[in-house]
Amino acid sequence: MRYDNLKAAVTRVLQGRSRVEHERFVALRSHYGFDSFFCQPGIAGAHEKGGVEGDIGRFRRRHLVPIPRVGSLGELNGQLGAADLADDARRIGGRPGTVGDDFAAEQPHLLGLPAEPFDAARVLAAHRVDHKARVSVRQGFYSVPARFAGGRVNVRLGASQVEFRAGGQVIARHERLVARLGESLQLDHYLEVLLRKPGALPGATPLAQARAQGAFTPAHEAFWAAARRRLGDQAGTRALIEVLLAHRHLPPGVLVQAMQTLGAAGTVDAAVVLVEARRLADGQAARPVAIGTGPLARYDRPAPTLGGYDHLLGLAPEGVSA
Repeated sequence: MRYDNLKAAVTRVLQGRSRVEHERFVALRSHYGFDSFFCQPGIAGAHEKGGVEGDIGRFRRRHLVPIPRVGSLGELNGQLGAADLADDARRIGGRPGTVGDDFAAEQPHLLGLPAEPFDAARVLAAHRVDHKARVSVRQGFYSVPARFAGGRVNVRLGASQVEFRAGGQVIARHERLVARLGESLQLDHYLEVLLRKPGALPGATPLAQARAQGAFTPAHEAFWAAARRRLGDQAGTRALIEVLLAHRHLPPGVLVQAMQTLGAAGTVDAAVVLVEARRLADGQAARPVAIGTGPLARYDRPAPTLGGYDHLLGLAPEGVSA
């Protein structure tokens, strides 16, 4: 494969075509079994990459103009994947077959993929957690549970996901940010703090992000509004936080259903909501699973009848009660 000395692959350009390659890039090509060929830097290597540069420009003009607006890196990758599939129907010059046809003819001559995909994530040195329970990774801020504030956590950085570990356990997982100095804050990480300071919840950035992502549903909003009317701002907010804490061990669907059911009845007691949610969760777990009865047909027996008892009653001696 031909490369233009990208930093992800080359850490140092030596004389000629010799390169000091990045250790993770060496691991990548060793895993998939391919060799690398690096272009000459500057004008000397301009003729070696003209076709690649031209194809990149064509793809950009066809699929990335105007610049796409997406909400996440995953959404952008989905759009690029769809554009890549659309290009399979393209013909290059006067060739009779499409790009997809040419690849189908070439594919049998390629090596098969390994049984396991390459783990491209990189384990970084322990990072400090600031007083806002955030960790700065590649100029982006990610939240971890508030109890780790002031400590250090290990970071596993992937292309699309960032994972944080402490004591060998995963404590937080975020989609990787694409904007510089952006924040990814999960409301669940701050619930213990908000339980002590409920007045901070209405203006909290994690709440705004939870609303934008759909994790804080209209059912939560309605329960919170009703609880604040009935119990007051502080007590009503604490009731909501107790319900939010229950998301850690109960399915979100049953909690939403319990809030809707009890909200219609005018109940805003968090303990009652949790009891109803557990009842719903237990009912779902105990729901019988339908199975085929074909193999059991040979055990079928006729249903019992009571006609024989009527016959016996008719034979009973006169004056004898059944």
